[in-house]
Amino acid sequence: MPWLFALRCMVCGEPGAHGRDLCVACHATLPWQGPACLRCALPMPQPGTCGLCLQSPPPLGEAHAVFDYAFPLDRLLPRLKFHRDFAAGRVLVQCMTDRLPSLPRPDAVIPIPLHRARLRGRGYDQALELARPLARALGIPLLDRALRRRMRTRAQSRLDADARQRNLRDAFHVDARIALPAHVVLVDDVMTTGATLHAAARVLQRAGVQRVDAWVCARVA
Repeated sequence: MPWLFALRCMVCGEPGAHGRDLCVACHATLPWQGPACLRCALPMPQPGTCGLCLQSPPPLGEAHAVFDYAFPLDRLLPRLKFHRDFAAGRVLVQCMTDRLPSLPRPDAVIPIPLHRARLRGRGYDQALELARPLARALGIPLLDRALRRRMRTRAQSRLDADARQRNLRDAFHVDARIALPAHVVLVDDVMTTGATLHAAARVLQRAGVQRVDAWVCARVA
């Protein structure tokens, strides 16, 4: 019976639309990010580069967020990240594929990896759950084994900005057996201070990557 499988909006429970678990109204009112800094994805009145990034350029060539981290993203992303809600992840990927094709096209997509101990406990990597279908939808190669996390760091959400940077020192390494292209994009669920993405970008650049960008689902202001 088809009604058993009808799509339902994950925000309000009304019927979904356009093949998604979102209704038209909730899709329109999602916190889509507007003008933002090209280098750190912080919201700005006009597109450009913020003063902090001009003063201290980050290692990312560009950083782009699809959403601001606000309701209901602050509900949907934790459902994917901590509760195995892959239906929420599918909705988020669908929204990401709406926005990202117009950006400079990389040679490969690399998800931010979890440490193997945390991966073992959680059972999946939320960044990979976003990056894999995103790469497939956009026709971009996925390099999900190129970047590894060799240290089990403390949870970034519990640390201030300076501690986040110290926490990630030497946290990542690149598998030397995997050939890296000139331009890659790092994919993660949430960007807060950017410390994780910056640490990964520096390691990739030391391994020979010429340009590293970042695509994230949501940016914390």
